[in-house]
Amino acid sequence: MSVNGLMIDYEWCSGCQSCELACKNEHGYPMDKWGIKVVEFGPFEMEPKKLEWDYIPVPTSYCDLCEDRIAAGGIPSCALHCLAGVIQYGPVEELAQKLAEKGTKATIFVP
Repeated sequence: MSVNGLMIDYEWCSGCQSCELACKNEHGYPMDKWGIKVVEFGPFEMEPKKLEWDYIPVPTSYCDLCEDRIAAGGIPSCALHCLAGVIQYGPVEELAQKLAEKGTKATIFVP
């Protein structure tokens, strides 16, 4: 049996928070709870005139990968509504292959 998860390629995340809003709307979470939260990391000057500044979507303990949507043949709301296309859903084995082709700013989440 295949285990599914999310691959998050945060190198290209714009910080738009569409994933947060989609998740809140899908699950009806109140304002102080998130299934996924975009965290701003930076800006830091790593070298003169070279900044590191990332937005990182982080699934929380409330994330159930939208099990009702998956059961109905859909994908998690965060992946569906990610404007930059940085959140992908699928079998972990396939995501791991894609991850190997990415840079260092990508990760896999399995609840």
